[in-house]
Amino acid sequence: MKNISFSKIITSWYSSNKRELPWRNTSNPYHIWLSEIMLQQTRVNQGLPYYLAFTSQFPDIFALANAPEQEVLRLWQGLGYYSRARNLHATAKYIANELNGKFPDNYNNLLKLKGVGSYTAAAIASFSYNEKVAVLDGNVFRVLARYFGIETDIASPLGSKEFSILANELLPEKKSSIHNQAIMEFGALHCTPQNPLCNTCPLAENCVANTNNLQAVLPVKIKKIKVKNRFFHYIVFEFEGKQLFHERTAKDIWLGLNEYYLIENNELLDLDELASENEILKNTLAQNHQIKHVSEPYKHILTHQKLMAKFIVIETFKPINIDGFSYYSKDEIEELAKPVLILNFTKNMNE
Repeated sequence: MKNISFSKIITSWYSSNKRELPWRNTSNPYHIWLSEIMLQQTRVNQGLPYYLAFTSQFPDIFALANAPEQEVLRLWQGLGYYSRARNLHATAKYIANELNGKFPDNYNNLLKLKGVGSYTAAAIASFSYNEKVAVLDGNVFRVLARYFGIETDIASPLGSKEFSILANELLPEKKSSIHNQAIMEFGALHCTPQNPLCNTCPLAENCVANTNNLQAVLPVKIKKIKVKNRFFHYIVFEFEGKQLFHERTAKDIWLGLNEYYLIENNELLDLDELASENEILKNTLAQNHQIKHVSEPYKHILTHQKLMAKFIVIETFKPINIDGFSYYSKDEIEELAKPVLILNFTKNMNE
């Protein structure tokens, strides 16, 4: 009985409180897929402009499939997790070329697509094809853990299985897609991580966390992320108003994005210390040059990494030749797909 009332209450709340979002007004799997990939680890208000830009630039799967990778990465610039963009592009090519532009129409086949995990497959299957499958994201974990008083670690295999079974049991026979959207929205707007709106919650009477004051405890997530500290020194070689850039090709962060000449160390060093360890920089400083700018450290936080970066702009009086690097004008640099760290630096320099 508690399960039945849960679904009725939460879908009723949704009908009165849901946000009007463009991917909710369609069953088109392309649009739903785009929105779900973009909103992974991204807030709606941040992801919405990207969604609108993508659907404008690439109105269907064929447009995205035929786009150059650099154009896709440039539009993605600022969302982070660039492997998602590359997987998005690869999957678009696969669907366009191998499946004649048609998405798989069920959960199991959607799981076979590159970059599509259980959450995204369930979302597309539910919202596009009305398949009765539960969608589990962080919001859903939080609502279920608090309402039912589940203390199993959500990051553990046991927790994943337990929550999946419960979430699927809660699905009503009809309109399961509305139920899925309702519980996700409820977690995002009402049963929030910090300061949930318990005083006006329609589920409060039967909520274990509310009854026992466990809102700050549930859900339980024990897994801790080990953060790696990295120190970047970007040498901005400048000649006749143009700057050296290259595309990152190593299997590391920002694969496929463009950057200045990079020297990484285990701490931030001054220019003389860097030159003593790097032949290209040492040879450059031995020639006629001008140090135009040395930035204050920039801090950039990724999920598993904390970056500290310094930018050193060196104007040379003859071009520097480095394999894989090319000179670009300011207008050309604007069109390059770049990490946000470098984008912020270029914006600051142009202000």
